[in-house]
Amino acid sequence: MAQFTANAVYRFDPYKNFKFKLKWDGQYVAGLSKMTPLKRTTEVIKHREGGDPSSSHKAPGRTEYDSITLSRGVTFDTAFEEWANLVFLHGAGPGAEAQLKSMRKDLYLEINDEAGTKVIAYNIYRAWVSEYVAVPELDANANAVAIATIKIECEGFERDVTVTEPTET
Repeated sequence: MAQFTANAVYRFDPYKNFKFKLKWDGQYVAGLSKMTPLKRTTEVIKHREGGDPSSSHKAPGRTEYDSITLSRGVTFDTAFEEWANLVFLHGAGPGAEAQLKSMRKDLYLEINDEAGTKVIAYNIYRAWVSEYVAVPELDANANAVAIATIKIECEGFERDVTVTEPTET
């Protein structure tokens, strides 16, 4: 739990979930409108001692990181498609379908306050595209934005502790 001093000023209200940016290869992802949560789950290993048959002990096991889905409006920007093509390029010769050296990317997620100041950030490690939707379902009777998505797998994430709470006025 955070330690608070008597004369320090801390934000009481939680941050909103609609001010965020995601960066890879040093560039912000254009038009990103939605991102699923960063989530990890650690398996529980149960065991018991031979002399105590009525209760068990619990220990941490393998940790898994959930897939992350990124959604954005369809534009002329090809960043989603280019990254997805590094995993599988249709029509490439045998053995050249995947660019194993460059298909993984480290991502940087920034969460901003209402004023647009970065307040929380996470590094996401060794991500790669496992699913790509280039064109969504199209419906001539709908009144909606066309949304492209990529589903990415990662091997971990951690908070960027160099980001500190800004002073609010």
